[in-house]
Amino acid sequence: MPEATYHFPKGFLWGSATAAHQMEGQSTNTWSDWEAQPGRIVNGQKAGLACDWWGGRWEEDFQRAYETGQNAHRMSIDWSRIQPEPDRWDDAALQVYVKMVRWLVDHKMTPLVTLHHFTDPLWLAARGGWESEETPALFEAYARHILPALQEYVNLWVTINEPNVYIVSGWLGNGPFPPGKNDMGLAAKVTENMIRGHARVYKAIHELQPSAQVGVTINYRSIVPARPWFLLDRLPASVQNQIFNKSFTDALQNGKLNLVLKHVAIPEAAHTQDFIGLNYYSRDLVKFDLTKPGEMFGHRFYPPDALLSPTGFIADIPEGMWDGLKWAHSYALPILITENGVEDDKDVLRPRYTLGHLHQIWRAANFNWRVKGYFHWSLVDNFEWERGWTQRFGLWGLDVETQKRIRRPSVDLYEAICKENGISSAVVERFAPEIFDKIFPPK
Repeated sequence: MPEATYHFPKGFLWGSATAAHQMEGQSTNTWSDWEAQPGRIVNGQKAGLACDWWGGRWEEDFQRAYETGQNAHRMSIDWSRIQPEPDRWDDAALQVYVKMVRWLVDHKMTPLVTLHHFTDPLWLAARGGWESEETPALFEAYARHILPALQEYVNLWVTINEPNVYIVSGWLGNGPFPPGKNDMGLAAKVTENMIRGHARVYKAIHELQPSAQVGVTINYRSIVPARPWFLLDRLPASVQNQIFNKSFTDALQNGKLNLVLKHVAIPEAAHTQDFIGLNYYSRDLVKFDLTKPGEMFGHRFYPPDALLSPTGFIADIPEGMWDGLKWAHSYALPILITENGVEDDKDVLRPRYTLGHLHQIWRAANFNWRVKGYFHWSLVDNFEWERGWTQRFGLWGLDVETQKRIRRPSVDLYEAICKENGISSAVVERFAPEIFDKIFPPK
């Protein structure tokens, strides 16, 4: 049995990712309002206290991450806490976030801060939210308000998390996110406004903090024709890939929004990303289907032989991570894996899933692609949007009733990886022997 270690580049960021609404609890925003509506969340569940970070338990979770070798953390700020009303700023709330990022820096952990992670203030939604042309300027004002307080501690910024998921889930097919509409025209308008909002905030951050690195994160789905030889499978796969994976970041590269049936020039957005934020979870096969006009006549499904997570939400297909890395590398920018993980309350699939995907990331780093860090989703079990508490993504488990944290075996796995800055054969043999020969092939 071979003995070896795949080491990552010096200075590689090893962290976990979290989001404000999913962790903090006690929120008042578009998602807390959505949760109060019957039928919106599985089993009628609510975030409630979530992981009680607004009650102060963020510090003990940060301490756990620090003690187990993580040198970075991705978190987000809830706009609704900073600006609860259009004419009122809550600087006491802002100071909570200052305390959080200062703690990270004091413990030599690099903060990566996201400004928009799926939630909006209620007053903004009442004005039309991202359907309104005034929202990009309001988003910039919010960013300008918080930058002076945070820029001493934060140099890595994500303006918007997964705009592709936010738009598809909120404006197409009466989706599971607020506002739950089905309007392609509005979806295109929201996309345009979010690109304009990102561009404004990108320029504001660089004006106030020239050394900052700013980007977006995209939930990259590896979309592959089920029958590569069949043109009618290839066409919807190509269109879905363009709209879902490429349209937003292409616009930040060249200032042109290409939604296949609609093209919009947004010149101010050109060259407004300093890195590519890649969130990857799984791959879809696409088969031509006349009954799916809303999906460009392409039915998406997992390979029949794929290993699935407990609820069937994620298929373990590490090769799709390689597809995502090739996509990110095509922009010739540094790459951050800003989310990757699997829901697995028993912690059976998570070790092989994590190791298999990290092996693909190491391959890219070994080719001298500029992969700079990896953030595991998530640090602690948290409220998973419309799926409520039915999915458990945390390295640490959470008893929602008692707020007790439960150390899963994957904590030890990730600690070994972080402290080694690599994947050793001993770690694979211990935690996922079933894929040992795939990661360390015999001679």
